Amino acid sequence: MNNNDIFKKLRVALQLRDDQIVEILDLVDFRISKGELGNFFRDAEHPKYMECGDQILRNFLNGLIIHLRGTKDAPKNPLEVIATHKKTPPKQEVSDKPKGPTPKSYGKKPVKKFNAKPVIVEKVNYKNGKKKEK
Repeated sequence: MNNNDIFKKLRVALQLRDDQIVEILDLVDFRISKGELGNFFRDAEHPKYMECGDQILRNFLNGLIIHLRGTKDAPKNPLEVIATHKKTPPKQEVSDKPKGPTPKSYGKKPVKKFNAKPVIVEKVNYKNGKKKEK
């Protein structure tokens, strides 16, 4: 059994989401993104799979102690903390980007929507100054 298996089993047993694991690691000043965290939970055959190192698992366990038991100044009941994991909805990520359509690239004109009725166009003869030889 490797560190990834231990990490996965703790995650399932404590019903933790990725954002909660990131918060637990922040308690011990260890910062990791959700994307990096997801690589630990992938299948070993996946190309982006990463081995969970001892340092990450150690920091997670130390953060988990603080998360469940609390500090000496503010102790917590671990069973109540675990019960709140089920109740809390996942946090929505806040971004500074405005919601709504954003242009993919600058300089392009917006695409016009065509009506369902076809428009009949007459054949056009171009006069570009060249004379045709017969």
